[in-house]
Amino acid sequence: MATAVRKTNWFAIWISVGVVIVLVGVVAVVAVLNSRATDPGPVPAASGINRETGAVTFGKGPDKVSTWVDFMCPYCGQFEETEGKTIAGLVDDGSITLEVHPVTILDRQSQGTEYSSRAASAFYAVAEADPDNAYAFFRALYDNRPEEQTPGLTDEELIKIAKDSGVTMTAKLEKSIKDHEYVGFAQSQKLPEGATGTPTLMVNDQLVPVTYDPKKDILANISSR
Repeated sequence: MATAVRKTNWFAIWISVGVVIVLVGVVAVVAVLNSRATDPGPVPAASGINRETGAVTFGKGPDKVSTWVDFMCPYCGQFEETEGKTIAGLVDDGSITLEVHPVTILDRQSQGTEYSSRAASAFYAVAEADPDNAYAFFRALYDNRPEEQTPGLTDEELIKIAKDSGVTMTAKLEKSIKDHEYVGFAQSQKLPEGATGTPTLMVNDQLVPVTYDPKKDILANISSR
């Protein structure tokens, strides 16, 4: 009985090889894009900045007050106006440890300039370079808070506010602010579980509804008062 001689179908083999190469390439591209999407870029390096949570810490008191704020948020501005003085006093007298978490949920409200991210990046840069004056800069950002649906403050205006707050403006710090060095890190920060917007307030790791009354929101929930 005669046996047929099989011919190798090189065309089909090369097509298969080509498909595999393309698929490998697609997987590699997707992996790179995903890596870029999840990479926050430069991370500020200072003892007062938590690299995991993004919190900037002020004070060393026994009670912990944590806030999540957006530098363009009008309600955060109201919170700072009504409760900021009380919080600052508690930091100064050693009653609390304050953790400030900048978030960037209102970038869409600044006509494409990403003001929330730029301001948060500037805050991180100042907290890294001149931590002793970072809280004064934080409060000044709310004294000069731009309205929603505006471009927000320019980088030059942020630098001026920092200087006016007592921050030592080195060439490195100025470059960091202008280069938006920590925008990626700021944009990677999230609200805590259970939060619905800004401002979000936690006292000793418990969510506290914001009523804009420091006696109810802060003083009633700390052990030192």
